[in-house]
Parts: sequence; structure tokens; C-alpha cells
Amino acid sequence: MSEKKEQLKLHNLAPAPGSKKKKIRVGRGEGGRRGKTAGRGTKGLKARNTLRPGFEGGQTPLAMRLPKLRGFKNPNKEPYAVINLEALAEFEAGSEVTPESLRERGMIRHRGEVKVLAEGDLDKALTVKAHAFSKSAKEKIEKAGGTAEVI
Repeated sequence: MSEKKEQLKLHNLAPAPGSKKKKIRVGRGEGGRRGKTAGRGTKGLKARNTLRPGFEGGQTPLAMRLPKLRGFKNPNKEPYAVINLEALAEFEAGSEVTPESLRERGMIRHRGEVKVLAEGDLDKALTVKAHAFSKSAKEKIEKAGGTAEVI
């Protein structure tokens, strides 16, 4: 009873018997079981193996389900913090209005440039310093006896 146990080495490795099946080679001539159409039937999408990009099996594709974008965003647009003349009425007569003083009072938020527009009336002489003025705002400030200075 001297059975030698086989050692596990690379040259001894093999798959379990019956675990490996031979692949069926399709489309190799009329003589074989899967010749000519290779088991795909005749014509049609399934015979051709091509789907167009974005095809979702008859479901409405994502590109059609999403809303389309309209218009465009101007990359050169200069964002202004806008302030109207009626808001400047809370400053005392003869005082200087600057972007910093407007920020301190919480009248404008972002740190960009400030533009003064002519909505409302001004009845005090103020020195207004801003990055831009509308034409009518400048006229109203000067009419009230103040000055409009562009920074």
C-alpha cells in the first residue's frame, strides 16, 4: 500500500473534469449547426448588433427628457451692485456716500462695483462716489446741489 500523494505544483494544475465546456463557434459555414445567420434569425436590429448612441430600448431618451437651454450668458457682463437715489435719502446733507459707507449700512451686499440709478428723488446735497451713474441719476444729484464722482 504505497500510494504516492501527488504534490500541488503548477504543472499539475488542471480544471475539474466537466467544468470546462467548449465554446460554440458560430457563423462558420452551412455545414455546422450555427452557420449562415449564426442563430440570429434574419434581418432586424438584433441580427445586426448595432444600436445608435443614446438608444434606451424604446424609452424616451435622456436627451429628449431634459429641458433645452435657452438664451446665453454674456461672459463679459460687468456685475454691479445697484443703489437707487431714494435709498440715499437716509444720509445727512453734505455727507460723503462711498461704496464702503453703503456696505457698512447694509445697503449693498457684494464687493463688486456700485452703480447709482435714478429711481426716486434726492432733496439733499450729497457727494456720491460710485463706479458708475445713470445719466438721469447724475443730473438729479447735481440738481440737488451735490456732486457725482466716478471712482
